[in-house]
Amino acid sequence: MHVVRDPLRASDLPREGVVTIGNFDGVHRGHRRILETVVSRARAAASPSVAITFEPHPLAVLRPDHAPPRLQTLRQKEEAIEEIGVEWLLVVPFTRDFSLTEPEDFARGFLAERLRVREVVLGAHFAFGRGKRGDLALLQRLGPECGFVAEGVEEVMVAGEPVSSTRIRRALAAGDVALARELLGRDYEVDGIVARGERVGRKIGYPTINLAPENELFPTDGVYVTQIEIRSFERRFDSVTNIGRRPTVYEDFATTIETYVLDFNSNVYGERVRLFFLERLREERKFPSVMALTEQIGRDIEATREFFARRGETAS
Repeated sequence: MHVVRDPLRASDLPREGVVTIGNFDGVHRGHRRILETVVSRARAAASPSVAITFEPHPLAVLRPDHAPPRLQTLRQKEEAIEEIGVEWLLVVPFTRDFSLTEPEDFARGFLAERLRVREVVLGAHFAFGRGKRGDLALLQRLGPECGFVAEGVEEVMVAGEPVSSTRIRRALAAGDVALARELLGRDYEVDGIVARGERVGRKIGYPTINLAPENELFPTDGVYVTQIEIRSFERRFDSVTNIGRRPTVYEDFATTIETYVLDFNSNVYGERVRLFFLERLREERKFPSVMALTEQIGRDIEATREFFARRGETAS
């Protein structure tokens, strides 16, 4: 996939393509339907498939106190879009000045003149441009003048409600990683670097990987069945992860993400890893003693092994 970081100034741009515009935070099942439609129609027309997104999220610039934590890093978003088969990703730097762009000017100047798009595909509720006046209806009105057609894509519904980034954030805030997976169409994932911790896990017989996360958002405090992908090993390992403040050992400690990797004993400090959340086992709680905590960790590990045995799946 070709990624253009500042397409408003770039000269090497795709022409006469099938285009979509959106924030695509999470690249969830609703986004996938839009992007897959773009790819399918572009292939049928022998045209480039193009996704236009914005960095950072517009609310982070316009109303930072109301900006939601993003479900993905930009790298994760790019990977997810590429996996769908999109050929071009145009990442527009979002600034206060850009936010004042009239949607008609964006449609005429960028979509029609610079890209010469033949078709625009949008989600039902996406809006762009000054005052968020740009939407599917506006593009449909401008289409004949600009030389493109604009069409919408129906929302994906799960349990009677539309899939949305907001709904996924709520699921993660409740620790419901199973629902997040259903809405995303894949396991929720967190990237990061293995950091040096205080070796508390090693002292009680369960050495853990301490993750310094790159993502803005991770599930609420608790214990989770996970898998961890360690890049140097080029595979996933079954694991159990605790997110929380370790109240049995510390008072008012910072939140940490600690992963015990089953049947693994290699030094991976400083390595890049990706953590996949599969199921929540329990809440984090304070135990009466370190011995009681150690016993519970043993039960969590056994529950994790049983989870993978039920699924008939091991890391690969």
